[in-house]
Amino acid sequence: MIPLRDNSLRRNHARVTSVLILFNGVVFLFQMLLTPAALSLFFETFALIPSRYFGSGAKLRAIWDYFPFVTNMFLHGGLFHLVANMWTLWIFGPAVEERIGPGRYLLFYLVAGLAASWTHAIVNAASSIPTLGASGAISGIMGCYIRLFPRSKLLMLVPLPFFPLFLPIPALYYMGFWLLTQVGSGLVDLLYPRNTGGVAWWAHIGGFAAGWYLVPFFNRQKRRRSLLVDHDETWYPRSTTYRRYFW
Repeated sequence: MIPLRDNSLRRNHARVTSVLILFNGVVFLFQMLLTPAALSLFFETFALIPSRYFGSGAKLRAIWDYFPFVTNMFLHGGLFHLVANMWTLWIFGPAVEERIGPGRYLLFYLVAGLAASWTHAIVNAASSIPTLGASGAISGIMGCYIRLFPRSKLLMLVPLPFFPLFLPIPALYYMGFWLLTQVGSGLVDLLYPRNTGGVAWWAHIGGFAAGWYLVPFFNRQKRRRSLLVDHDETWYPRSTTYRRYFW
């Protein structure tokens, strides 16, 4: 199932979320312009390689040698990787940005991404595989979202072969299932480690946990009227077809 949107009313445009998506897209376009050799060097420089920090030959480094803990969250390994991450950010980011404010939201995004990077690096200390992607930071946004809006709903697309199905489900169910898959897959990776690339499950888990835990430190605004609504007209256009079949 693919989430299409949540049922939040947005009073302001999600400027920081839009800038983050644009910046990730620009960086990806830059990656596409590089030759294979230059791209490999680019990843070795700006992606996160845990063994450089926690491996047997690791040494204390200058502060700029730790920049990959941040820069890796703006790199992507392919178009699908980029689109999947940015779409998820667009689904969950705007409501969080509106609730905690744009400045705190940007800081929250970076802190959650750092937590995800450190979690992945510690769990995979001996790995020499470059790690990259915004999914750790976005997992933090998801953790924050479900704590701020535990009763929200998501409109899901079930891509059936001949007739796509649209289903509204509680966001809590979606998040719970997603988190179980991350933890289960992460445990499998610990029991049966691989020497090839794959999904950074523990970055997702660390980012989500940080996002959940850090909410009280960033949500300093006075509680306002909830952004969430219950009426189905916010889900779909004013079309009886949508309401007849999908609500």
